[in-house]
Amino acid sequence: MMRMGVDLGGTKIELVALSDEGNELFRKRVTTPRDYQGTLAAVVNLVKEAEATLGEQGTVGVGIPGVVSPYSGLVKNANSTWINGHPLDVDLGELLQREVRVANDANCFAVSEAVDGAAAGASVVFGVIIGTGCGAGVAINGKVHGGGNGIGGEWGHNPLPWMTKEEFNTTRCFCGNPDCIETFISGTGFVRDYNAALTAAGTVRTAAKSGADIMLLVDEGNAIAVAAFDRYMDRLARSLAHVINMLDPDAIVLGGGMSNVAAIYPRLPALLAHYVVGRECHTPVVQNLYGCSSGVRGAAWLWEK
Repeated sequence: MMRMGVDLGGTKIELVALSDEGNELFRKRVTTPRDYQGTLAAVVNLVKEAEATLGEQGTVGVGIPGVVSPYSGLVKNANSTWINGHPLDVDLGELLQREVRVANDANCFAVSEAVDGAAAGASVVFGVIIGTGCGAGVAINGKVHGGGNGIGGEWGHNPLPWMTKEEFNTTRCFCGNPDCIETFISGTGFVRDYNAALTAAGTVRTAAKSGADIMLLVDEGNAIAVAAFDRYMDRLARSLAHVINMLDPDAIVLGGGMSNVAAIYPRLPALLAHYVVGRECHTPVVQNLYGCSSGVRGAAWLWEK
């Protein structure tokens, strides 16, 4: 059976069609129209083009930067704000004349890596996207665990665990709460922390624009950058230990820009063991296999084998 996955982002909509074996049959992306009806039309046109090209009909799954409320049936919390308040799965289903499954894009990432990615075969997978923001999703036996409120995996909007007095009440998240995990361990949070330390030191060095900028300085042995990365690693370990203490997943998969920092992986095990209850931890924390394609593949795998 052909499975089509759609990644509905704020700037682009991408569709991929997969075979039963997970082989890519078709891929195309278009610019996202910034209105609801235009977005529906763009998804429908991509599906029709894929099916016309391949000569067969398939299932459709869609990953969105938000969730469909299990209570109202309407999209909420999407930063592509024009889809909020609409029954996206129902409207697409009517236009395509079939059931359409919609899930949060971080959940799609977790599903992708659990089905045939870096955590293939693991029963419980926690997928983390640490880039501009910080999203996460849970896959159990290759399926999304959305939860009763549809917000399963929204761990980035819990407070940073075991905060020091220097960290407490120092950040404000877009969600309205202070000191969310996202504000510390996202790439944005890493840059914020480094630049604040740079200012405090009174140095004339140019502020960093990305985590990659800081890691170049770490490689050079720059003391401010090294200290910022040490703080980042400790905060990441605290945040993931919090997950392990609650969920104890079989594997944790990292995605997003910060997942490309190779120095993270050898350092994490000892740091995790320091915070996990019992001081024992052998949970694999691995880099994703499919990179920026993982979300769209996971949307396709919303229709499981």
